Amino acid sequence: MKNKFAIIVLAAGISIAGFSGWQWLGGSSGVVEDSEAARSVSDDWDDNEEQEMYSTKELDKLLAEEQAEEETGYEEPEEDPYEKEYTYEQGEEMAELVVPALDQIYPVYWGTDDATLEQGVGNHVSEYTTPPDGMRHTVLSGHRDTVFSEMGELDIGDRLYVNYDGQTYEYQIRDIWITDADDRSVIVKKDDPTLTLTTCYPFSYIGPAPERYIMEAELIDVSEKNDQTA
Repeated sequence: MKNKFAIIVLAAGISIAGFSGWQWLGGSSGVVEDSEAARSVSDDWDDNEEQEMYSTKELDKLLAEEQAEEETGYEEPEEDPYEKEYTYEQGEEMAELVVPALDQIYPVYWGTDDATLEQGVGNHVSEYTTPPDGMRHTVLSGHRDTVFSEMGELDIGDRLYVNYDGQTYEYQIRDIWITDADDRSVIVKKDDPTLTLTTCYPFSYIGPAPERYIMEAELIDVSEKNDQTA
């Protein structure tokens, strides 16, 4: 009887290990490790000194536009970035996350359902999030044991880049924390352009992880995409 029980336990362990290995192989294919390409995204990728938020740089432009509206009497209708509609299909590749500090480039896919996250990094689609061009809250998620397995090596001040629709959005990590898996305060509307990366935690946990590892970064610049990172 004991022998049968031991065989069952061993078989279950092998099955779990095999499934985890399959997941790892599938998810890891969503990462390109290329030091030269990742670092070519910016000459300042390794400058961890705190930079000014991009939104403050745009203040003068915003004030000028408001003054022009007052002078002409015409006010351009404002579109709520959170209500903008996009035509991506679920699981369609729509952006690229570049993390020079890890020498890695990640294709980003539309959605965070199971099938999409098996491809790699997923872009949250909800009433609380926008793609980078919405200039509000962009949330990217990935599995801790595949594409985001090295996210714990990043520090506050490290820079993250998202190539989207011909533009490169440059963010700087401002905060890193661990929270409960049921925390509903992470994916919320934000007024300032913010990039949040989420993954399960602990990184080496066996089975469904009970916590989430969160990195929050602020937008510091927008520029034309450098084709060398493609």
